[in-house]
Amino acid sequence: MSLLAIKNLTVRVREKTVVSDINFNIKNTGEVHVLMGPNAAGKSSLLATIMGLPGYNIVKGSIYFDSKNITKLPPYERAKLGIALAFQFPPLIKGVRLKDLVKAMLVKYHCSHASLLAKILDVDQLMNRYLFVGFSGGERRRTELYITLIQRPRLLMLDEPDSGVDIDSISKIANAIELYVENVPASILLVTHSGQILSKLKHIDYVHIMNNGRIVYSGYPDEILPLIFKLGYRKTLEKLGIKP
Repeated sequence: MSLLAIKNLTVRVREKTVVSDINFNIKNTGEVHVLMGPNAAGKSSLLATIMGLPGYNIVKGSIYFDSKNITKLPPYERAKLGIALAFQFPPLIKGVRLKDLVKAMLVKYHCSHASLLAKILDVDQLMNRYLFVGFSGGERRRTELYITLIQRPRLLMLDEPDSGVDIDSISKIANAIELYVENVPASILLVTHSGQILSKLKHIDYVHIMNNGRIVYSGYPDEILPLIFKLGYRKTLEKLGIKP
């Protein structure tokens, strides 16, 4: 039994195929999977499809979460099962202060690590501000991760948490991810293009490379990451005998 099982998945956005015939598994709770690849490879589209966001039309295949077929479930039903997606660009919400949202979420989800996560992610100073209004890139990413983590998801999907943020924020984000995986029965699916956050993470189980809508490689981080950082995606794929 897998926590997440994707079978023969093909997805279109309007008339364009963005995910093509993907098979993918997260077998056990506590696994950290990293999804890498060049721009427009389909990485964010895959996360959006798993979450069930509108506009991502499944034309073939199925998605199972904890053995339940969720292919046709709306996003809120997937969220209730324990799937969460931290966005690259969360919307500005004027009139709602972060502290009020957090208070309501803690009543609902009873996250025992909320205070520690707030300190690690340095969001205490942001509590009186309206949600994401005037936030820097690092503040936005740290806050989005914080409000996602305190929901205590069983599958946490992170869409490029290291994009457009400084080194200090990347370290804080990585520390929060590590704390969460160590203390909560959950798995991580993390998308990164640059790979900056990977040197900060102690625990990575598998790395997958996505290209032209397909997962073209899956393996262990020690095997593939040195090649990617040295050669880039195209030359790495060529070296592995995979057509870029």
